[in-house]
Amino acid sequence: MILAVLQARMSSTRLPGKVLKPLLGQPMVLRQIERLQRAEQIDRLVVATSTEASDDQLAAVLTGAGVPVFRGALNDVLARFIGALDAHPADHVVRLTADCPLIDPHVVDAAIALHLAEAVDYTSNTAQTFAFPKGLDVEVVSAAALRQAATAATTAEEREHVTWGFWTRPDQWKIAWLHSPGSDDGDIRWTVDTPDDLAFVTQVYEALYPAAPAFTSQDIRDLIAARPDLAHLGGHRRI
Repeated sequence: MILAVLQARMSSTRLPGKVLKPLLGQPMVLRQIERLQRAEQIDRLVVATSTEASDDQLAAVLTGAGVPVFRGALNDVLARFIGALDAHPADHVVRLTADCPLIDPHVVDAAIALHLAEAVDYTSNTAQTFAFPKGLDVEVVSAAALRQAATAATTAEEREHVTWGFWTRPDQWKIAWLHSPGSDDGDIRWTVDTPDDLAFVTQVYEALYPAAPAFTSQDIRDLIAARPDLAHLGGHRRI
């Protein structure tokens, strides 16, 4: 069983409430979930948000859309993941963040497939070299390893960043890296943290979604190549 846990909150500092910002008439988080539902390797998806009143609206929107929600401590995101895993038992957990409405289901599937084929504790596509664009981030961790990391976690960083223990103590784990084919795209920015990021993603959706709701990463690249105004929107590399 593969459980995808999408962490989300309304209290982001640079762009508050970004997960419910509209993309073609739907909240951004639901657009991302729509793309994730095309991933063939994911068996179940749950959104992990907080018990804070600020996240009540988010939980209501998700519940209304039929998306399972687990709520826990705002700053102990690792505990939220364990709670979601307890509520939805699985063999492996896919960690996702709700600021990636351009997430590529094929990349998600590839990360899961690599994780299972290599029989490792932790898999990621955010290596220091040949990384994917920011906004296509995916991490996969075995349920056993996640529980072990949670038991050993003592610092605020480990509780907040979920997979901190895998990054900082790689010698303790079996780790696999999914590399971007052919190029290092780690400084390309497709995630949403700022108004400029949201403007970029909005224009991508407006250009591609009406004709091809399941548009691909290559479709995005082709669009940007034909639209110089998008290539460095907001001062960031977009292709």
